[in-house]
Amino acid sequence: MTNPSIFTRSEAESDTVYNPKSGFHTNVAVTGEHLQMIWAKLEPEGDYALHSHPHEQLSVMIQGRMRLTVGDDVRDIGPGDMWYAPVGVEHGGEVLGTEPVIFIDVYAPPSSTITDHVTQLKAQTT
Repeated sequence: MTNPSIFTRSEAESDTVYNPKSGFHTNVAVTGEHLQMIWAKLEPEGDYALHSHPHEQLSVMIQGRMRLTVGDDVRDIGPGDMWYAPVGVEHGGEVLGTEPVIFIDVYAPPSSTITDHVTQLKAQTT
């Protein structure tokens, strides 16, 4: 999918690539000049390890439940809940239950690291 203006959940999800090491299905849905939108689905046995990066991240949970850590804040979250991870602040979490977690991430500025990673995974599966 290349920078659509309007797209459905099923369109975003159908263009994901799976990383068996992390348990994430990921799609770079949109990359704009100043931000990037990522569609992410984490399997219950997956690993959303604590990490930080040089991008601001704003995320919205769509499905599932997760125990999320952002800096010193730890909370159980579910559908409709949101989080913000400033530049350099560690964040990550663990899936609660047996349902996959789906969330939408918005990065500012866009992350070439994620784009490159998804591109490499897609090349390996074709």
